[in-house]
Amino acid sequence: MNWLLVIAGAAVGAPLRYLTDVAVQKRHATVFPWGTFTVNVFGCLVLGLLTGAATFGAASGSVQLLVGTGLCGALTTYSTFSYETLRLAEAGAEFFAAVNVIASVVAGLGAAFAGVALAEAVWA
Repeated sequence: MNWLLVIAGAAVGAPLRYLTDVAVQKRHATVFPWGTFTVNVFGCLVLGLLTGAATFGAASGSVQLLVGTGLCGALTTYSTFSYETLRLAEAGAEFFAAVNVIASVVAGLGAAFAGVALAEAVWA
């Protein structure tokens, strides 16, 4: 039955990713992939919060499957991040490609650490 939790989370995460990407990109007239950046950083924050919650006994294995594997697995996307970075570089926008890589890694790690810190503040 664990697979049902993953499917349920993914059924929410995938459309949420698409809708967020479209909404964010509409607001920015730039080649930078703000939509993918947004969902990936948000996903890192949620995973950090979930990891912290699990560490302090506030999130069960079922919640981890539903939210971590299902929702965040479908919400975030390393393949689109990679594709968009490659597309930027091939189009001659090497600066934006480099910024995408650096900003995504720094912001993603920062968001994950912030999520764990928030969980610790709430549940420790």
